[in-house]
Amino acid sequence: MSIDKTSETPEGAVENPEAAAKAVTVVDPRLLVREQGLAGYVGEFKRKIKAGDLGSIPVVLGLVVIWAIFATLNSNFLTAGNLSDISVAMVGTGMIAVGIVFVLLLGEIDLSVGSLSGVAGASFAVLSVTHGMNEWLAFILAILTGTVAGAIQGFFFARIGVPAFAVTLAGLLFWNGLMLQILGSNGTINLDSEGVVAKLTSYYFTDVAAAYVLAVVVTAGFFISSYLGNRRREAAGVPSRPLSETIARTVLLAILAFAVAIVYNQYKGLPLAVVIFIAVLLLTDFVLRRTAYGRKIFALGGSVEASRRAGINVELIRISVFSISGTFAAIGGLFIASKIASANQGAGAGDLLMNAIAAAVIGGTSLFGGRGRTWNALLGVLVIVSIQYGLALEGIASPVQYMITGGVLLATVVIDAVTRKTQKTAGRA
Repeated sequence: MSIDKTSETPEGAVENPEAAAKAVTVVDPRLLVREQGLAGYVGEFKRKIKAGDLGSIPVVLGLVVIWAIFATLNSNFLTAGNLSDISVAMVGTGMIAVGIVFVLLLGEIDLSVGSLSGVAGASFAVLSVTHGMNEWLAFILAILTGTVAGAIQGFFFARIGVPAFAVTLAGLLFWNGLMLQILGSNGTINLDSEGVVAKLTSYYFTDVAAAYVLAVVVTAGFFISSYLGNRRREAAGVPSRPLSETIARTVLLAILAFAVAIVYNQYKGLPLAVVIFIAVLLLTDFVLRRTAYGRKIFALGGSVEASRRAGINVELIRISVFSISGTFAAIGGLFIASKIASANQGAGAGDLLMNAIAAAVIGGTSLFGGRGRTWNALLGVLVIVSIQYGLALEGIASPVQYMITGGVLLATVVIDAVTRKTQKTAGRA
């Protein structure tokens, strides 16, 4: 038996040097950015575009275009007063959209949030005005009505197995009927203009320092969070963003934050509603991205069966998410009641439900689950309210507003679907 000596390969030698030379080494894009500087950023951007990882780019560009168009049509659109009014008006719908983001991350939908917002407003008005209950206690109980209602719907979906669409559609009708029953034959209850709920949208921090302090806090918080996050990645041997990029992003955020502060100080000051909304976005973003609970929500949106096999309590997560959606629907309803200083039979009706869902989707949350952030609610609702205010300045009727908002929503869903296909082609989905 002869042995072919040519087949032997010395230890550490490459058996096929030509194939090895042609092999492509997979390098983390963040390492390329660090090594190549500006060229690395450009290359990373191109890779993201090819892979369909557009992020918030489409909605930001769309918002810029919308503002440019309306500023051209009407010089009052970009005035400090109008921009401040837009930011306050968006909070009610934005709060509801935050809850919708949680549900969409599961790949589900909640059609009851509009009606639940109306129930919360009606409950507060009846408890505090009609029955003279302490406003803070009535405020808390009104929010809990949304929490409990959402948990009930989540139970039917998670434990009984009824599709979320059917459960929340039934909820839309049931909670709307409950709201009408609570308000009674009168149909409208005016709120105390100096009360807790009324102050949610009417109170402004008139001291010019307030807006600037908030800008400093947001900017500093972003830098500290990014810097510490990069340090943790470096300590764990995981590729991280270079310090130069963190500084550049912080500078851009600072410019934006102080520009907004200047605008607010040219009008009435910093709105309390905006401060609360930003705090909610920061908190919910932390929960989704930095906690085990948030990771379970993303995992469940990616694959229910894989999540179950990984030991995740699918039923509990589903019930909790719908409870969160109901909670934010109630909070949004109180902000809406604050804006009109009353609770009436029209609360939660009209285009509120569609605007809340559209805000989450337009902002970048995927309808297919597993992708999105609560900051998407801010971007999406800002687009919708900007369109509404811009068209109102031009005296354009509501039907046209609906058609334009619907067109923007369709374009966003198309982008989402195309992006998903691109990601599958690139092997990222």
